[in-house]
Amino acid sequence: MAQMSDRSVLPSRRSAFLVFGGAVAMLGAMSTKPLWAAAEGVVIPPPDIDPAIDRDQETAVIAGGCFWGVQGVFQHVAGVRNAVSGYAGGEKATADYDAVSSGSTGHAESVRIVFDPRVISYGRILQIYFSVAHDPTQLNFQGPDVGTQYRSAVFPENSEQAALANAYIAQLDQARLYRAPIVTAIEPGKAFYPAEDYHQDFMTRNPDYPYIVFHDLPKLAALKRLFPGRYRADPVLVASAGAAR
Repeated sequence: MAQMSDRSVLPSRRSAFLVFGGAVAMLGAMSTKPLWAAAEGVVIPPPDIDPAIDRDQETAVIAGGCFWGVQGVFQHVAGVRNAVSGYAGGEKATADYDAVSSGSTGHAESVRIVFDPRVISYGRILQIYFSVAHDPTQLNFQGPDVGTQYRSAVFPENSEQAALANAYIAQLDQARLYRAPIVTAIEPGKAFYPAEDYHQDFMTRNPDYPYIVFHDLPKLAALKRLFPGRYRADPVLVASAGAAR
């Protein structure tokens, strides 16, 4: 697959996404998540344990299906300084789109989030991740995307993040907030590799692309509706973050 520099050429795997089939898949995913009961004001609670971090910058790496939507959601979260689409879970040599799309590299499409813990904590990042960014009960798929490269996973940067993520999953499972068990894997010690430039800021650059319209923009709407105090209208973009990438 050739590298792409504009929206006139799009990844072949997702350009095969059919509008009606995608809408059906999205509706199916909706049925398993509390966030889709937004009319009743359902919000997943934050972690019971969420210690303050005495630093001005922290990093979170998460995976939840196609990285376009996950990146797009967190680019609109107040306190996030940068959100980069990429790959985590495998080796550097296979951290490219064609290889990862085969499902044989160990990588997951992931997003590295750089944030100010004085504005938003790691626990609150996870709250948004589990609430609106993806469905944590779908094993090795998200909506129309199937394979281990679309798994739900947290790649903790340190033991504190790992402990918090494990405790939060246990808290949510005990509360029975989902119709199925959470399958999110905690995978420490994995490096993150940025994806190709044409994947960065994809939601912002391609708001009318059918995959974005039917599968990702509802996530952004849910963020705004369920977390109005954490939503910001203007996204922080990789294209303008410079060295932060």
